[in-house]
Amino acid sequence: MTDDKDVLRDVWFGRIPTCFTLYQDEITEREAEPYYLLLPRISYLTLVTDKVKKHFQKVMRQDEVSEIWFEYEGTPLKWHYPIGLLFDLHASNTALPWCITVHFKNFPEKDLLHCHSKDVIEAHFMASIKEADALKHKSQIINEMQKKDHKQLWMGLQNGKY
Repeated sequence: MTDDKDVLRDVWFGRIPTCFTLYQDEITEREAEPYYLLLPRISYLTLVTDKVKKHFQKVMRQDEVSEIWFEYEGTPLKWHYPIGLLFDLHASNTALPWCITVHFKNFPEKDLLHCHSKDVIEAHFMASIKEADALKHKSQIINEMQKKDHKQLWMGLQNGKY
């Protein structure tokens, strides 16, 4: 019989091979090479935006770079949904790697929320954890944790440390 810790570890280390490509209308100086990453299912796209942005800014003129956002087959991907959920909702029946299109222009105001900092992501993550704990354990686990434990949980997610 499998131990709970083994299941938790397997869930934690679940990854989705992903190919990021720059939207064709946004290429300005030369053709952009795709960028490949193994994305943690339990993380958020906004935690990898710095890497993706750095890769594609090489071919972009700096005056044309604004807020980065992602889409899959014409559907903007919500930053506040975990990567695994986004994949399951939009691409679970497709071949891997999951091909995500990167945009730096024309932010879809009607479809996506702005995310101005990693503090916003952390606050959203902690609110989601508190909500899940309230539903499953009547808030007993989160309420017993200290502030440093909350920070350690967030840092573990952010750095991919189990």
